[in-house]
Amino acid sequence: MRIGDAAAAAGTTPRALRFYEQRGLLPPPTRTPSGQREYGPGEVARVRAIRQLLAAGLTVDDLVSRAHRFDLLDEDPPRRCCAADSGPETFAPVVSARLAALDAEITRLTSLRNKLARLAATGGTDEPDED
Repeated sequence: MRIGDAAAAAGTTPRALRFYEQRGLLPPPTRTPSGQREYGPGEVARVRAIRQLLAAGLTVDDLVSRAHRFDLLDEDPPRRCCAADSGPETFAPVVSARLAALDAEITRLTSLRNKLARLAATGGTDEPDED
């Protein structure tokens, strides 16, 4: 299928497919004699998996660091990208780092929210704390 059909089947845009290819998340697709990209069900499944991981909070850079693990999805039946162990080649270190970053951001935003709530409660007359 051509790029527009593959993108629609995966729930994304042709631009996203080109971006994933450029970043190494998708292998270069086969091309028609006129140079148009052609995708199969395997590529569509991979794009869906990429989108699920992005929606779960991982970043494109997180995925790029483990793109070689996506080949496990091509096996029949597909295997999980994460091994049972938490070795350096699995997603476990990436997920742990992303969770730590999210926890730090939640802490920062909670502090910011509390400062703003104090300002609102006092009518903006108190100086905010320097944290």
